[in-house]
Amino acid sequence: MRSLGVRLAFWYALASLLTLGCFFWAGRHLVEQHMIHSLDAGLTAEFEQVKRRLGPDAGPMSAAQISERLSTNASVRFSIEIHAADGRLLYRSRNLNNRPIPAGPAPGPLVAQAVNRLLQSLKIGPPGPASNARRTYDAVVGDLGEMHIGEFRLDDRTVFVAVSKEQVRTLVMAYQEVFYGMVALMLVASSVIGFFLSHILLRPLRQIQATATHIGSDNLSERIPVSAVKDEMSNLARLLNQMFDRLEASFTQTRRFTAEASHELKTPLSLIRLQAEKLLIEGGLKPTQEEALQVQLEEIARLNQIIEELLFLSRAEARAITLQLEPHDLRTFLETFASDARVLAESRGARFTLSASSEGPAVFDRRWIRQVLLNLLANALNHSPRGGQVTLRSELTGGWWQVALEDEGPGVPAEQRERIFERFVRLAASGENGGSGLGLAISRSIVSLHRGRIHAEQAGNGRGLRVAFEIPAGSVTPG
Repeated sequence: MRSLGVRLAFWYALASLLTLGCFFWAGRHLVEQHMIHSLDAGLTAEFEQVKRRLGPDAGPMSAAQISERLSTNASVRFSIEIHAADGRLLYRSRNLNNRPIPAGPAPGPLVAQAVNRLLQSLKIGPPGPASNARRTYDAVVGDLGEMHIGEFRLDDRTVFVAVSKEQVRTLVMAYQEVFYGMVALMLVASSVIGFFLSHILLRPLRQIQATATHIGSDNLSERIPVSAVKDEMSNLARLLNQMFDRLEASFTQTRRFTAEASHELKTPLSLIRLQAEKLLIEGGLKPTQEEALQVQLEEIARLNQIIEELLFLSRAEARAITLQLEPHDLRTFLETFASDARVLAESRGARFTLSASSEGPAVFDRRWIRQVLLNLLANALNHSPRGGQVTLRSELTGGWWQVALEDEGPGVPAEQRERIFERFVRLAASGENGGSGLGLAISRSIVSLHRGRIHAEQAGNGRGLRVAFEIPAGSVTPG
């Protein structure tokens, strides 16, 4: 059970069932003891009836005299046996059908006294001094089943009065059936209540999760709502908000540094480039010196490109770039790009093909989407073997414009396909220029500004890399 809500509901239901079970056990015990107490009272009352029927002159009497007196108005519910002091049977009621009432084991005096005191303190036993019962016990009497038996003293005779425990057993069984029904109802009710309570208790946690998931590097100003109640959830929300404050300050500082450093580097680099070009124009340099200046100018141009890309990334992350969103015909746009792509591919000894099944317009910024396609094309050509083929596929479906560019290069391991969209991540290039490592990062930023997605996967031909992106084809609010 991975869900916290399910675990809470489970433990709530389990606790409810255990509580109900404890109440059932205690109730069953009390009901059973109350019934036993009622049977004891009945045994005592029946013994008093026996005494009255025998009369006040219940001295030495023969078995025939006892049977004559007790047979009149004999109770059907109770069974009676009377034994003489020497153990002879003087009387046995007819409902016993000649089945003897077994004598129970006699507990020691201390044990009997302790049991009687306990029963009297719990008010579930016979009233002690007013009772003539020496003891009560349970025993099985033939096929009559289990009976509750009271042993009484009448002068020098022992009177056994027995009553069936079937009524107690029936009541206990009915009590158990009610309990099982209550268990089923409690299981359903506690599960529903548990899920409902867990839903209410975990609502602040779900709000924290939803907000924390939505917060990213592009909207670090958003915060988790904090309730007025000061509990563990509100403390957690405040702690996370403090962490987001620190992250926002760190991101803001990093972006400001990148933008300011890039801006400050442009001026000295421009001066260096102008001075180098001036030396080349004036002439008088040795061939090796001119070659060195040419290399410097190429590196300065490369540095300027990196600075421009860093500035763009900083502005894109700060959402400071305004897109010119307009509807464009996809076929016209792609065919225009394909004509330039074929020239670039031929210059690198590769072939470019366009496979477009998209018809109709899409809303996007023509300049920046063209930049994305150029970045993806440059990346594919850098990693394609000589004579390889680069394929651009386009499809308009479900309100999304889906574009993919495939190459026949060595591909990228699955664990590194997400890293290639990070800054300055460069894989071994087969071409002469590995690039600055910012092209795919810029492409991801542009696609993100269009509220789209970009990812890399293995090419459909089983080798090479396939970089695909999709953006909404209809009107979109710039990200």
